[in-house]
Amino acid sequence: VKKMKKSKRIPNIIINIMFCLGSLVFILPFVLIISASFSDEQTLLSEGYKLIPSVFSTEAYKYVFRNPQQLLDSYKVTIIYSIVATVLGVVVMAMLAYPLSRPNYKYKKIATFFIFFTMLFSGGLIPTYIWITRYLHLGDTIWVYILPCLVNAFHVIVIRSFFQGLPQALMESAKIDGARELQTFFKIVMPLSKPVIATISLLTLLSRWNDWNTALIYIKSSNLYSLQYLLQKILREAEFVKNMAESSPVAGVDLDLSNLPSVTIRFAMCMVAAGPMLIIFPFFQKYFAKGLTVGAVKG
Repeated sequence: VKKMKKSKRIPNIIINIMFCLGSLVFILPFVLIISASFSDEQTLLSEGYKLIPSVFSTEAYKYVFRNPQQLLDSYKVTIIYSIVATVLGVVVMAMLAYPLSRPNYKYKKIATFFIFFTMLFSGGLIPTYIWITRYLHLGDTIWVYILPCLVNAFHVIVIRSFFQGLPQALMESAKIDGARELQTFFKIVMPLSKPVIATISLLTLLSRWNDWNTALIYIKSSNLYSLQYLLQKILREAEFVKNMAESSPVAGVDLDLSNLPSVTIRFAMCMVAAGPMLIIFPFFQKYFAKGLTVGAVKG
């Protein structure tokens, strides 16, 4: 018996060591980003990247937060449209996927074809811009972040596949008891679909949080800048000012513009942008793998 226990322990130890090494592969780059964001610019360029900074510095964060009100406004705008777009998008996509999962819906093949068709082809940037700005009048409004990309075709197919895996007897029994389709959807289907709903919510939230292209194309007012676009704008300005200071230095300037952080600021921006998502992800983690795999394999 002892020999059998020892023979089982060795493979378990090897597996645990492999998992620990695999975890380090993902953890160490993140630690390196934190270290680089708090490193001195010149030291980082001369000595390279280290897990523990040789010279501690917060200059990169000072430059990112040099206009705190603008940053807070961008945080507020990004949080508002990310949450609203996620909630509305998940509800709309789930309501679209529900009839496609029902065997008695006679138009589901045609509807599924049109949904899948949008995954392969799109109208292009110029027609989309004209449609959003001239006809929908969403340009330079917070709704341009929310409405144009409310439905994702791939997410609809994943949710539909998950719904198809639910017991049809539950829907039939609810119908016999007099429940309508909306009652069946909200009281039976949605509570049983927490894994796929949480997964799609997380994917939608991440895509909206990381969106900078929408602000670049449609937003003119600075009070509607998304966080990602503002951070990219700060980085471009820092690089431009530093290049101008190095190529044509101006006398009488108190601030040495040539020493502005251009490398460490990238890592500081990563931390500023990724911080809220790192806090939110653990709440979705237990549903993420189950919802994505079950929804993608079935159907």
